Amino acid sequence: MSGISPFSVSKRPPLILVADDDKTIRVLLRKAMEQEGYRVVEVNDGKQCLDAYETIKPDIVLLDAVMPVMDGFTCCKHLIQIARNNLKSALATFDTDSALNNTVISKIWEHTPILMITCLDDEESVNRAFDAGATDYVTKPIHLPVLRRRLRGLLRQAQVYKQLEAANQALQHLANVDALTELANRRRFDDYLNTQWIKLVQKESPLSMILCDIDFFKFYNDKYGHPAGDVCLQKVGAVLSLKAQKHQDLVARYGGEEFAVIMPHTPASGAVHVAEVIQAGIKDLQIVHDGSVVSQYVTLSMGVATVVPTWESSPLDLIVLADKALYQAKAGGRDRLISSS
Repeated sequence: MSGISPFSVSKRPPLILVADDDKTIRVLLRKAMEQEGYRVVEVNDGKQCLDAYETIKPDIVLLDAVMPVMDGFTCCKHLIQIARNNLKSALATFDTDSALNNTVISKIWEHTPILMITCLDDEESVNRAFDAGATDYVTKPIHLPVLRRRLRGLLRQAQVYKQLEAANQALQHLANVDALTELANRRRFDDYLNTQWIKLVQKESPLSMILCDIDFFKFYNDKYGHPAGDVCLQKVGAVLSLKAQKHQDLVARYGGEEFAVIMPHTPASGAVHVAEVIQAGIKDLQIVHDGSVVSQYVTLSMGVATVVPTWESSPLDLIVLADKALYQAKAGGRDRLISSS
């Protein structure tokens, strides 16, 4: 396992994005921020701020309220929406159906604090800044000691949120991934199957499943030892993950030496084709298996099933069909695939 490294927080100095149409103010802010050890990027208006935000991914934004082209209030609203959209896109590749989704999306703006800098200090302007999504504000003329304290506090807050998000993502990863094979585990399999079932009921689209079992795996472990058995499971799992190429297919370790592939929007013919490709890929590995009575190499027995989900049926129906097909493949001599269709 790679631990939490995929989600670790950057060790680089904080990056500050400064948006102000007054060059004198920008120079003042740059010098003050660089003295604090921060990295600084300057832009002239709200439109440039949006473009830079997407490119550099700053840790905090210092945003002038009154600017040409696009004012700070409008820019702030766009920054909030960009941040939310970016997070939704990121979660789409991580876990689109996670309960963590709404929690993190609701807090994404807190990860990139926006400090509004304005010469307007009336109550209406202050309320407008917060309504636009600003985390805090300071007024002109800028009192640098106050600004430094505000920045330090906001950056500490942002760092805490990033660490919490990294920890949550790491825990989510651990909760849904099989430690040995790095495939989805049974919990993730169940969650994904139930979610896809509901989606496909609404779309009246087919859902296919492959259940497969390594033939005579107990004999493999007995002859070569459990460490070699673990390596075998990893190699088999890697082939399944490689051959199920569509991003929407989920490959899971179903239990022990059993694996499963969930294939939304896949008809029976497509599922059988994927199963055949997987079976050929396993044979190409040529993992010696002297304990097998059907081949000198490791082979798979496979059951394939396809249904069009309905509200009157359940995901268990698909599992039962695939399991029956797998049983028939084993009873028929193993090293083969049987389709229930």
